[in-house]
Amino acid sequence: MTGASPWWTPHVHADRRPRLILRNRIAAAFRDWFARRDFIEVEAAALQVSPGNEAHLSAFATEAIGPDGARQPLYLHTSPEFACKKLLAAGEKRLFSLGAVYRNRERGPLHHPSFTMLEWYRAEETYESLMQDCAGLVALAAEQAGARRFAFRGREADPFAEPERLSVAEAFTHYAGIDLLATVGADGGTNREALHAALVEAGLRTAPDDNWADLFSRVMVEKIEPMLGQGRATILHGYPISEAALARPSGEDARIAERFELYCCGVELANAFGELTDAAEQRRRFEIEMDEKQRIYGERYPLDEDFLAALAIMPQASGSALGFDRLVMLATGAGKVEDVMWTPVAG
Repeated sequence: MTGASPWWTPHVHADRRPRLILRNRIAAAFRDWFARRDFIEVEAAALQVSPGNEAHLSAFATEAIGPDGARQPLYLHTSPEFACKKLLAAGEKRLFSLGAVYRNRERGPLHHPSFTMLEWYRAEETYESLMQDCAGLVALAAEQAGARRFAFRGREADPFAEPERLSVAEAFTHYAGIDLLATVGADGGTNREALHAALVEAGLRTAPDDNWADLFSRVMVEKIEPMLGQGRATILHGYPISEAALARPSGEDARIAERFELYCCGVELANAFGELTDAAEQRRRFEIEMDEKQRIYGERYPLDEDFLAALAIMPQASGSALGFDRLVMLATGAGKVEDVMWTPVAG
């Protein structure tokens, strides 16, 4: 018995091609959508000093060799975020990037080592404006693909309906019976024992070495995410401040951050922030994240000192990152992201 034919086999490509053509149509429509709103498209260098400083993001490492033979470690970026924020500091007001990013340790129906990310920023605008952007882009993708409904793994959603808005605290109460904010202090600090007790009472499994973030993620993955984006898209907002390393605190409640995620058919599509511009606080959060990465994976990534310097002069802004392949997958009725990638990574 032999495996499936490669994607470049003529008959396989012929089956894949209609969705790939729709992918191009959606990308062109998105570029036009942003241009009509006075956004400028930017192209971030894929090689960066730091690939990002979130504990659970894994990067591809390489090195640059200079003419003199000197070697400098570099990484393929996990998102264009640092580069885009430097451009905001430089004076750009509205910008977007549509290009490849790279994440190691990730492969499956919704994950790929190299994928296309749509990331956009609005200087001096609130992150609520990004919620409207997300709704518009979902509808535009569906329109370009000729899709009236999105469906994935038995879940369906109307891409033209106004997304529901649900806070993380409301989701924990509704889907897991847990009072999440009772485990978060006024200063944003978290109470691991209180959340652990709540999970035990809710009948969820725990491990002795789980920290608060591990417990939070387990509830999200097992109880909440599968329920989101059914019937219509869901905007899940108001994440605890400890779960939003690059977002500023909410002006209404210091325990939560200006962060939301967009879900459709149980699939996470976008992650958005009211951006943190306090360089000292950002450094502190990055160091916490890298300590956690060291604890779990035995490695850490350097901080991008240029990024932290730029952050000190960056204007207030909001930004969002959207998994373009995932949205195309839903719009075209594909079963996995590889089905809508022109040239999947070998593996």
